[in-house]
Amino acid sequence: MRKNTVNKYFLSLLLLLCLSFPSWSADFNRGLTAAQNGDFATALREWTPVAEQGHADAQSNLGVMYHTGKGVPQDYKTAVKWFTLAAKQGHADAQSNLGLMYVKGEGVPRDYKTAATWLTLAAEQGYAKAQYNLGVMYDTGKGVPQDYKTAVKWFTLAAEQGDADTQSNLGLMYVKGEGVPQDYETAVKWFTLAAEQGHAGAQSNLGATYAKGAGVPRDYKTAVKWSTLAAEQDVAKAQSNLGLMYANGNGVSQDYKIAVKWFALAAEQGDAGAQFNLGVMYANGNGVSQDVIYAHMWFDIAASSGNENATEGRDIVAKSMTRQQIGEARKLTRECVAKNYKDC
Repeated sequence: MRKNTVNKYFLSLLLLLCLSFPSWSADFNRGLTAAQNGDFATALREWTPVAEQGHADAQSNLGVMYHTGKGVPQDYKTAVKWFTLAAKQGHADAQSNLGLMYVKGEGVPRDYKTAATWLTLAAEQGYAKAQYNLGVMYDTGKGVPQDYKTAVKWFTLAAEQGDADTQSNLGLMYVKGEGVPQDYETAVKWFTLAAEQGHAGAQSNLGATYAKGAGVPRDYKTAVKWSTLAAEQDVAKAQSNLGLMYANGNGVSQDYKIAVKWFALAAEQGDAGAQFNLGVMYANGNGVSQDVIYAHMWFDIAASSGNENATEGRDIVAKSMTRQQIGEARKLTRECVAKNYKDC
C-alpha cells in the first residue's frame, strides 16, 4: 500500500464567468468561448489585456495556457507570473497551481515552504486539490513539520468533497494508524469511495483488504474483482496479489498460466514478491515448463529486490544444478537486470 506523492493538478481552462467587472466580462467571455472551441490564439488575444488590468480569472487562465503551451510556447516563468498576480488577489485555483509550481521547481527554484504557503491559502478556501496536496506535504514533512494529524485534517476535508486521490490516502492513514486510531472499517469506506471512481491504488488496496479480511469479512471473489481492476491499470502489487489468487484458486478457478501472466507483469515492474513467485512457478513447472535456470534467475533477482525468502529458494534450486547451469542463470540475471526486468 503506497500513498500518493504530491501531484500536478493544473486545471483545464476555467469555466468561470466574472461578473464583478462589467467592462471586462465581454472580453473575458469571448476568450472563454474561444478557448472552449480550441481557439487559444483568440483566447490569448482577449484575455491578455484584461489580465493586464487585473482580472484574476484571466490571469489564472493565462497561467494555465503558458504552463501547458496551449496557444503560446510553453513558458513556466510566464505561467508563474500570471499565477502569482491572480494568487495575490485570493484566486484559489491560481494559489493551488502556483504552490505546485514551487513543489516541482517549474519556473522558480523548488521551494516547499513557499509551496505550502500558497497551498494553505487555497486549501483554506475549500479547494480540494490544494487540501490534498497540503495533506501530502504534512504527511511527508516537506515544507512543513511532519504532522500526521494535520495531514488527516486536510485529507478529510478533500475526501469529503469526493476527491479520489485523497480518499485513497485517507484510507491508508486509517490502515496504518497515522494521525488517527487504526481503523480498518473506516479505511475500507474510503478505499471503496475512491475505488468506485476508478482509482487504481484504492482498488488494489481494497482488493487486499478483502483478501485479508481486514475491516470486512474475507471475500476472495470481491478481492479478485478489485485486484483485477487495479491490475489492468498496471498496479504491480495488484498484479502480484491477483497472481497469488489464481495460483491458489482463491476466488477463482486455479489457473497457473494466468497466475504466471500476472506474476510476470508485476515482476517486470520490480515487485519482489512476484519475482519470487515466478521463481517458484519455474521451479515447480506450474504454468510454465519446469526450468531450474529460470527459477534460479528469478530467485536471484527477487533476493536483490529484497525478498526475504528468495535466497533460500535460490540455494535449494542450486543444489540440483550443474556449475554450467548456475553460470547460465547468473548471466541471465545480469541481462534481465540490465533490461529493467523486461522481456526476461
